[in-house]
Amino acid sequence: MEHSESTSAPAWFCLRSQTRHEHVAAAHLQRDAAVEVFLPRVRFRRATRTGPQWVIEALFPGYLFARFELFNTLRRIRHTRGVRGVVHFGQGWPTVPDDVIAELRQVVGDEEVHVLGDTFQPGDEVQIATGAFQGLQAVVTRYLPARQRVAVLLEFLGRQTSVEIPETAVVKPGDGRRLIVGAAPASGQRRRGS
Repeated sequence: MEHSESTSAPAWFCLRSQTRHEHVAAAHLQRDAAVEVFLPRVRFRRATRTGPQWVIEALFPGYLFARFELFNTLRRIRHTRGVRGVVHFGQGWPTVPDDVIAELRQVVGDEEVHVLGDTFQPGDEVQIATGAFQGLQAVVTRYLPARQRVAVLLEFLGRQTSVEIPETAVVKPGDGRRLIVGAAPASGQRRRGS
């Protein structure tokens, strides 16, 4: 990140949003503040009590990017619904280089949503998300794409058992965001001054 020296040139800045309201902040920034917004998101399958469900979440939970003139627009940005603030360090307002935004856009695509598919390889750790073994952790031993099934090894009743289950019944643990751009900002770390 670079520090903004100019007061009149538009640049990309990282904004903090209210928890799980990145999309709300993005919509209000575009409509009310009339600024360009970039909110990269991921679509993936997650295990739920009712089985695997497709979900869409921000690639960087609690953060989004906006392009604007810092000193002419900062007050309006800060008071936009869903925005908690612009990331800053003391009196420094770091900008995000254009090439970083371009690279992220290339990864997530035109729709700003990157789909994390479930292709399984032997050795992958998975969670069974539906059926009799729901909630158990397992290891893929074979992927059978023609039959849309996976063979997994799981611990059941004190011994390891191999079973074949539909590929739609298993999900990879976690959401895979780190596979896209490396480690996302740690949720437990607070940024000083943001």
